[in-house]
Amino acid sequence: MSQTSALVGALKKILRSRGITYRELASQLGASEASVKRWFAAESFSLERLGEICALMDLGFADLVQEMEREQRQLSALSETQEAELVADEVLLLVAFVVIHGWTYGEILQRFRLEEPALLGCLTRLDRLGLIELMPGNRIRLRVSSRFTWRPNGPIQRYFISHLLEEFLACPFCNADEKLMFLPGMLSRSSNEVIRKKLEKLAAEFAELNQEDRQLPYVQRHGYSLLIALRPWRADVFDRLSR
Repeated sequence: MSQTSALVGALKKILRSRGITYRELASQLGASEASVKRWFAAESFSLERLGEICALMDLGFADLVQEMEREQRQLSALSETQEAELVADEVLLLVAFVVIHGWTYGEILQRFRLEEPALLGCLTRLDRLGLIELMPGNRIRLRVSSRFTWRPNGPIQRYFISHLLEEFLACPFCNADEKLMFLPGMLSRSSNEVIRKKLEKLAAEFAELNQEDRQLPYVQRHGYSLLIALRPWRADVFDRLSR
């Protein structure tokens, strides 16, 4: 990750922690919300503009750099062995997923059929793995970066494909909060690259909104999953009929 991306990521994190939206920031800067979103998406700020944003939050530039460095020290991915440990225990995997999405100790007990000793055991293991820090009073402090991701083709991804993908797609996708689009086509290499970059931007926006909404209590949030896929492929029947 470039230093610019890391610095902008730290700035976003501070804004979220203070509950400042892009709309509020735009109002205070005398700019449009679209412009503010564009600055952050393009990661393009003049020093003067960056100084204005820091001043609005009573934040020194040195404080911003310190937050960036702290974020860079946090966990951005687990090892193959660590992911395999999560996959081997479905209760541990469940607890890992919900704490990464900001659930508290009390919310987990309220929502799932878990006894306190079992939950404490899972949290202790997640502390050992470096995902969280278990604080006094069973408070949970995340130790993962805002850019944390599961390993490509790692144990978590393979678990999803082998256990959950068919279940995920076994749905008509006809409700107002659902969407499925399957768009076969024939693209040049350059067009393929354009689409991949747009998909990466969409994934980044999903992750950013997920980060922002962690501040809300879990009763105001709903579990959604976004599946993005693009690869060279044609149906078996086409291959069987090809010359």
